[in-house]
Amino acid sequence: MKTAHDIIKRPIITENSMDLMAQRTYVFEVAKDATKPEIAKAVEEVFKNDKVKVACVRTINMKKKPKRLGVHFGYTSDWKKAIVTLTADSGLIEFFEGLN
Repeated sequence: MKTAHDIIKRPIITENSMDLMAQRTYVFEVAKDATKPEIAKAVEEVFKNDKVKVACVRTINMKKKPKRLGVHFGYTSDWKKAIVTLTADSGLIEFFEGLN
């Protein structure tokens, strides 16, 4: 059985994800086999002290890309990104508030 911390790996902190915070939207790297209902439940469980309620979850499978370091060739790992939108009456996630 997967726990909430197994599903949500880390937050994605970029310029675009910081701009989305004004619309109550947050971006996370999640487990590749996680479904949208599992992601929504995990976000609500991890941030339950902030009274978070998820409105919708959008997911994107990020494909691996070829990389090169000198004469050595390889690929970056493929991963899954989740864009989570909160309801209008839910609380904000405090982890992201100090980053603005």
